[in-house]
Amino acid sequence: MQLTGIHHLTAITADAPGNNRFYTETLGLRRVKKTVNQDDTSAYHLFFADGAGSPGTDITFFDWPTAPERRGTNAITRTGLRVAEDSLDYWADRLNGLAGKITTLDGRPSLDVEDPEGQRLRLIAAPDPAGHPWDRSDVPAGHQIRGLGPITISVADLAPTEALLTQVMNMRRVRDYASPDGQGQVHVFEMGTGGAAAELHVAVQPGLPQARQGAGGVHHVAFRVPDTAALTAWTDHVAQFRVPSSGEVERFYFRSLYFREPGGNLFELATDGPGFDVDEPQDTMGEGLSLPPFLEARRTQIEARLKPLT
Repeated sequence: MQLTGIHHLTAITADAPGNNRFYTETLGLRRVKKTVNQDDTSAYHLFFADGAGSPGTDITFFDWPTAPERRGTNAITRTGLRVAEDSLDYWADRLNGLAGKITTLDGRPSLDVEDPEGQRLRLIAAPDPAGHPWDRSDVPAGHQIRGLGPITISVADLAPTEALLTQVMNMRRVRDYASPDGQGQVHVFEMGTGGAAAELHVAVQPGLPQARQGAGGVHHVAFRVPDTAALTAWTDHVAQFRVPSSGEVERFYFRSLYFREPGGNLFELATDGPGFDVDEPQDTMGEGLSLPPFLEARRTQIEARLKPLT
């Protein structure tokens, strides 16, 4: 049993209109789904991805009116966004004032960026396939963001987290490097065939305070499984290790399983399909408000509570 990579990452915004502008206009991603948090329908759930809404390319946001994140350990701390190997100079110019300097981290050219709410991103030059560019993006096709990975989490104690990653989730610990902020070591775990799109980086930082989720922080990270049969196998597998979980949850665009690693970070396993075009045409997905069938009867009530995005 192998997870095949990063599926998506879900973060928190307190400014849905500004968030929508930054990820579509500044980063040039496509908004592939405008829907609501299925457990809190007063909040948008916005999905930004490549032109096709491919699994492994979407960074998503819950719109909650909350205080800013308090940074610390036991949190998901940095979201990698993969670009072409010759694209970092372009992005450094485009993100002038929001980005640091191009550096080499874990053997890869990298550019750290923060969005207007302090969401910590890292553009990674990686030799990955070009994916599916978005033809309406302001970013030239060759420089567009190709997908997620690696994702970095922080924990205070490596041993219990490593045990879950290797024994339950079947990841492999492959190398270590020094954290660029000088706060501890980072340990690289890979899944599937490996590579930047299939890596989880675990920074061990016992000297930091406990993080508190909020705007500019991350809610959870999801890992890919091919289909519902594979997810059911993983559900049984996780249960055999007596790891508390949500059980399988139908999200309509994919099916999910949730559980926490020992440091408290929320993990999700999610199926690759059916995908974001299951309820609207590929050419126009993300433009209108999409609701899964079990929420459709409440559309008028839900729409009345949502703020405009533009």
